[in-house]
Amino acid sequence: MSSSESSPRVIGYARVSTKGQDLAYQLDKLAAAGCTLMFQEKRSGKNIHERPQLENLLRSLRAGDLVLATVTDRMARDPLDLLNILKDVKAAGAGLRLLDEPFIDTTSEMSDLIVFLVGWAARWQRRRILENTAQGRERAMKRGVKFGRKPKLTPVQRQDVKQRRQNGERVVDVAQAFGVSESTILRV
Repeated sequence: MSSSESSPRVIGYARVSTKGQDLAYQLDKLAAAGCTLMFQEKRSGKNIHERPQLENLLRSLRAGDLVLATVTDRMARDPLDLLNILKDVKAAGAGLRLLDEPFIDTTSEMSDLIVFLVGWAARWQRRRILENTAQGRERAMKRGVKFGRKPKLTPVQRQDVKQRRQNGERVVDVAQAFGVSESTILRV
């Protein structure tokens, strides 16, 4: 085994939820902290099993490695997911440290308790976001805001479709005239 294979590595993990978000802050912070290997992805943090780069990182860990991320919710939103990640890191003989939350460091005696509490807080925050979104959606609906796709046909066009069909025009011809599918015409 070469010395590079046996020496501990500093491994970074960066994640954002959507393709439109930027990883630059996290990547810069991880590079400045000495990460020699980085895993990054643009995926939701809700489910750790739908994040292939996180899974690759966890599978690659060796004894003595140190995993760095910027904050808790980059690793996991759910405290149980965070504890499972921590369990995998510890099982590999590695450590986990969060750069913007220095109290999260698996080398301390209180790390399990702190990681659980911070993970719980992230889950609580996510629940609040979902509740706020639902309340906003409900208020918008009361104001008459329509959700979902816009109808393919206006009310006037729908009347025209009905009239054409009553006059015996074929579905395929009506659909072609309006530039929509036959199923759209059949639903009218």
